[in-house]
This record gives sequence, C-alpha cells and structure tokens, in this order.
Amino acid sequence: MKKAIILYCSFTGNTEKVAKAIDAGLKEGGMETTLMKFQEAEGIDYFNYDLVCVGAPSYNWSAPHPVNEFLKKKFAYYKSIGKIVPNSPRVGEAALIFCTYSGPHTGIDEAIPTGLYMGQFFDHMGFDVLDKWYILSEFIGSEEMSTQGRMGDIRGLPTERDFKELQEKAKKLVLENYC
Repeated sequence: MKKAIILYCSFTGNTEKVAKAIDAGLKEGGMETTLMKFQEAEGIDYFNYDLVCVGAPSYNWSAPHPVNEFLKKKFAYYKSIGKIVPNSPRVGEAALIFCTYSGPHTGIDEAIPTGLYMGQFFDHMGFDVLDKWYILSEFIGSEEMSTQGRMGDIRGLPTERDFKELQEKAKKLVLENYC
C-alpha cells in the first residue's frame, strides 16, 4: 500500500480542516496516511513516503515562520547527507502543496508565492510536485478582513461543500497517480 503524510500548520483551524479533508480523500483512494502538525514532525523522513502533503496559511505572501523554519531545517539536513544534488533528479516520491488564504487585499495573488515557495523545497529534493491547491478561507478574528477585500464576503469559508470537493480531489489524485 502506498503511504502519504499530511503535514500542516493551522492557527485558526482552517488549514487543519483542509488537511483532514485531504487525509480522508487519500484514504478513500487507497493510501495509508499519517496526519500531523509540523510541530510533531521533527523526526519524520520525507523519503519514507510516496506522497508528502504540506499545508499552511499564507501570511504576508509567505509561509508562517514555524513552517518556514521547519522546511529550511529539513532541507539543510537532506543537503548535509547528500540528498540534494545539482539538477534535482527525480527520486520517485511526490508532493502536494496546499495553502489557505483570505486575501483581504489582493486575493489569491497573496497565496501563490507561498505555494510556490513551499513547493520548491520538494522540487529541489527531486520530488514531483503534483499540484498546489489554494483554498479561500475566512480571515478568522477580523470581520473587516473577511468582508472588505477583493474576494468579497468570505465569512464561513471553506464550507462543508468545499471540504467534500477537496476530499474528492484528493481521492482522484491517488487514483490518477498511484493506481
């Protein structure tokens, strides 16, 4: 059975709910999954998984500090043991990047740099980055930021329907890439 790990950072619950929907979809597709927060993942080895899913909210066009530090530390470790080599030859593993965003100012354009940044860590290790998913989410704790940005009124997002769609999308990802 193929194995996946879903690593996520969530401060308000949005990214955690997305991670759980992805976890459910991967399981439905037939993968064995492990779901954990970045803070719990110090000892994991990306190379022990067929698919590494990494998710975080976008903060000021970037990953939050704890995620950034975790990714950099893992990258430095893999580089020190020779897993990062010139030309980033493909190693057979894959990654899925997911990013929640509110976009109180410019919408998804605030999140895209975060997804691209996180994906580069895996591309440099030779992982195939299968996709980057961006999930519009309520700006928890600020009605102004949840109603006055380019995205309009985003209170209550993501919805149960959005989670079901993510679950189906994750299941489809498994069926298209691992079966």
